[in-house]
Amino acid sequence: MEVKAPLPVTILTGFLGSGKTTLINYLLENNQQEQIAIIENEFGAVGIDGELLKGRSNVEVIELSNGCVCCSIRGELTDALQGLLAKIDSGELRIDRLVLETTGLADPAPIVQTFFVDELIRERIVLDAVITLVDALHVNKQLDEHRVVASQIGFADRIILTKTDAIDDEHKALVLSRLNTINSKAEIFEAFKGVLPKEVWIGIQAFDLDDTLKINQGFYQSSSAQSKLQFKSFRLDKPTQSWSDDIKSYVFEAGDLDIKKIGAFMEELVEIYGNDMLRYKGVLSIAGEERRLIVQGVHKVVGFDYGSLWESERKSLIVVIGRYLPYVELKKKFMDTLSS
Repeated sequence: MEVKAPLPVTILTGFLGSGKTTLINYLLENNQQEQIAIIENEFGAVGIDGELLKGRSNVEVIELSNGCVCCSIRGELTDALQGLLAKIDSGELRIDRLVLETTGLADPAPIVQTFFVDELIRERIVLDAVITLVDALHVNKQLDEHRVVASQIGFADRIILTKTDAIDDEHKALVLSRLNTINSKAEIFEAFKGVLPKEVWIGIQAFDLDDTLKINQGFYQSSSAQSKLQFKSFRLDKPTQSWSDDIKSYVFEAGDLDIKKIGAFMEELVEIYGNDMLRYKGVLSIAGEERRLIVQGVHKVVGFDYGSLWESERKSLIVVIGRYLPYVELKKKFMDTLSS
């Protein structure tokens, strides 16, 4: 029996009007090489451009009839994914990649969990990344009024900033500061007139257990849709505002750790606080071990593996995107895992 390679899926989220459909339309217009399935739940006047679908055999659009992808984990989304796999197995469809566009009001949590809970989906579909679009003009107001916006940002592997042409540099710096406070792990890309090349948000393998982890202090920007992206650091000339968002980044940093102590710490952290930990990743230096220990998780689903050899300064770093965690207490417990 032929073993099929897992189908990669990109979750595209973001609040109402952030530009998700514009980005998908650009993908369809400029990507003829892959067979793409799109689970789309804002189909119609504001949905995928029907003209882009005419005469194309490389796009399969699946519309969820209830108009909301934030359904129960075993609900319509699971059925849609299993139905897609059945069509692939029967030869009715050949799909290289899946893009799942959520509604603007959807919390990504149950959507992400779908890919870990159902056994068939877990075996046959692999999460590539969660991409969150952020409307730079309105995001501060949206964050103040809608809790789901912070969750969308917190789950992101990459953040795409749109409508930056409508704000000044001071406003942009405040937006970047707030995004970094909520999610200091996600890379931030500024879209040019609402679009970005496919390579920025498709096929980035963010859920792989790799050994790259850094705290962002800037964003990527291009002067046109074709020009090369340039990294720009950001700074605030005025003191950073004290944001009241309930989701934020918690950073734990130390030197060499004791393997048994850090194992017990992570087990307790996930068991007690896992429901409030949206995403987390760590690259750890274990005493007596030449390789990096990688940890990555979503809520209470967590994976560990050893990565590459240490070639530069050894250090342990964990970034947790969470809600109301007792940081001072947890940081003390984390420091207690240092190798004596």
